[in-house]
Amino acid sequence: MSKDRTPAQPLKVQQCPECGSTRVMRDHESAEIVCMNCGYVIAAKLADQGPEWRAFDHEQRSKRTRVGAPLTFTIHDKGLSTMIDWHDRDTYGRRLSPSQKAQVYRLRKWQRRIRVSDATERNLAFALSEISKISNSLNLPKNILETASVIYRKAVKEHLIRGRSIQGVTSAAIYMACRQCNLARTLDEIAEASSIDKKEVGRSYRFLVKELNFFVPPVKPSHYITKFSNQLSMQGKVEEIAHKTLMAARSLKLTSGRGPTGIAAAASYIASVLTGERKTQREIAEIAQVTEVTIRNRYKELVERLWFEISI
Repeated sequence: MSKDRTPAQPLKVQQCPECGSTRVMRDHESAEIVCMNCGYVIAAKLADQGPEWRAFDHEQRSKRTRVGAPLTFTIHDKGLSTMIDWHDRDTYGRRLSPSQKAQVYRLRKWQRRIRVSDATERNLAFALSEISKISNSLNLPKNILETASVIYRKAVKEHLIRGRSIQGVTSAAIYMACRQCNLARTLDEIAEASSIDKKEVGRSYRFLVKELNFFVPPVKPSHYITKFSNQLSMQGKVEEIAHKTLMAARSLKLTSGRGPTGIAAAASYIASVLTGERKTQREIAEIAQVTEVTIRNRYKELVERLWFEISI
């Protein structure tokens, strides 16, 4: 959530630089200023500095008005706490006297101590920092970080952390968040980023799913196609053909009982061969973290059933 600000003032555009007309219009949907005479776009990508809410009377405005930093679940106190800075100046910018400095130093020390007051907050502070570290190392988007933080908070609320390692539960929360948000990340990647054994992450993940009663959608092979194409620097045509191959394989029920990464790797290999942008099975296997034998087996199944004509 963002801070409330005064409504954005429109840019003072006097005339169109193309035709000289003074009939200009501000398009709020496209965030542009357009000349009504010749259609020339004078300014684009205008940022609306106003709040994201609307109020139609004083009561609504008083309820929805807020100030301060946005709330976030990635900090143990949701970002609501304050900090006493180290400038040693008052509100007017004047330097504090020595006695005032000593008093502010004590206040600052106690404020830092009481910010994390009990064991639960200490656990949250450490665990959420671990989630942020793993997310940064994996370049995960902000929504994954927020979702993983909410999952860990629910686990703490249900007293599921006792007797388990914080690193294992945080890694499992990130993997669960990736699954819920349909982001292709494997257990191996998360275990490598968190320096935790893959079995420990999987065990914690299954425990959280069972105890929190979460619905986790199954991983689809199509989620991995874009990831493999980006990491292999292949063209968009290759990705399109790989998706069509997967759709045809799904209609023939060739994907049931097969690992999603193996099927996606085989489809990417077939698409690279068909488009002439050949990638070796070893290259794709290293990216997909599967064996070359798996890719060959899935590749043979797809070629035989889908009637591809591929010249090796």
